[in-house]
Amino acid sequence: MTVFGTPQVILFSADVQRASAFYQRLGFVERFRVPADGPPMHVDLELDGYRIGFASVESARRDHGLDPVTSGQRGTITLWTADTASAYKSLLADGVPGLAPPSVWLDRLLIAWVQDPDGHPIQLAQRLPT
Repeated sequence: MTVFGTPQVILFSADVQRASAFYQRLGFVERFRVPADGPPMHVDLELDGYRIGFASVESARRDHGLDPVTSGQRGTITLWTADTASAYKSLLADGVPGLAPPSVWLDRLLIAWVQDPDGHPIQLAQRLPT
């Protein structure tokens, strides 16, 4: 049996540079970029030991023979925070599109939703006191 490790999510992006800049504003740090100079076709970012990557739709088609879906809500990123309401308000003030305002879910979480530049939903999650 093959053993796997270090899982990572890669999201397809119409504009890898724009996606990378957006997530860096949220606190992610760039860890990998191809090519090193010029517009990237792939970027990996990290926050608290977790990596996400963004790969260009064009590169996925040209280099790997894939046919990525380029519209709709194809996946989500969850970002935990100590204050969902403030985070949501701050992101909206920065021009990030809101999808759903903060609301209590499962009587123990405060959840809100915003959208990244490629249309991926981002869940802002806060554990509520029990």
